[in-house]
Amino acid sequence: MGKGSTNDIFEVLNLLPHRYPFLLVDRIVEFEPDEYIRGYKNVTINEPFFQGHFPGEPIMPGVLILEAMAQLGILFAKKTAPEELEDKLFVFAGMDGVRFRRPVRPGDRLDMELRLVKKKRLVWKMEGTASVDGKTAVEAILMAAVSR
Repeated sequence: MGKGSTNDIFEVLNLLPHRYPFLLVDRIVEFEPDEYIRGYKNVTINEPFFQGHFPGEPIMPGVLILEAMAQLGILFAKKTAPEELEDKLFVFAGMDGVRFRRPVRPGDRLDMELRLVKKKRLVWKMEGTASVDGKTAVEAILMAAVSR
């Protein structure tokens, strides 16, 4: 594990404002300030979105995979610059190059990795992937900014 690694869900809860059913990161597994973060979400059949997406063929909505990646990005930023970003609310600022490669289903572990592309004042740009069993499900470039 990299510097600043954690296995503590309570740190995730402390850093993110999201709560059930919208908390989409279960654990940070590796973190290197100003470099990258890795984490995951365990996808279970009990997720509320599976009731309607899709009955008989449950697939995690792509927008929620992107949201999970964005939440991991917020964790990355807040762990990289804790004093600067304490008590700040991050919001999506943009997405580029989004590609959906394969579905994510109940029982999957959604492994995510984000790498810093650049940081300019309070805007962070990260490129990342979400994968299951080592196979890419989603790739995207995400931008987040501090809400003013």
